[in-house]
Amino acid sequence: MSTEKIILGIDPGTAVMGFGLISVKKGKMEMISIHELILKKYPNHETKLKYIFDKTLALIDEFHPDEVALEAPFFGKNVQSMLKLGRAQGVAMAASLHRNIPITEYSPKKIKMAITGNGNASKEQVAGMLQNLLNLKEFPTKYLDASDGLAVAVCHHFNSGVVADTKSYSGWESFLKQNPDRLK
Repeated sequence: MSTEKIILGIDPGTAVMGFGLISVKKGKMEMISIHELILKKYPNHETKLKYIFDKTLALIDEFHPDEVALEAPFFGKNVQSMLKLGRAQGVAMAASLHRNIPITEYSPKKIKMAITGNGNASKEQVAGMLQNLLNLKEFPTKYLDASDGLAVAVCHHFNSGVVADTKSYSGWESFLKQNPDRLK
């Protein structure tokens, strides 16, 4: 009897947030679904965070992923943008931890490297390689943020069992142990 693993990949964002789900059975990947949450239309940051939490929980409840992988925030010059992005990621993490699903973070460079072999690849190159890796006739979304969510899931599959520059949490207790500086 073969086991199937479902991985939810999330590309956090405050304008568009990407989600990709893959199934891995006998080492073979298959795309289950790809989603984007368009957040530009919501009036304020707090409302966006609520929709991120709700959408993440809805996807978890619908597809029952075994693991969640997130793109870690990158360091930029605009502190306000980084703060908002970190909040979006935190809300997605909280939804996953609320359902006791282990999460792993990957840097943007690690994700691009895993998919294309080039840590500086463009979003278009990542989407093209995903189309090839998952045998998709055409890419099912126009939003590259959604394809980035799918890339995070595929990166996680490629790195399963590999200890590297990632962070994994199996629940709130694990998260707090690995991040004592976030406890006030």
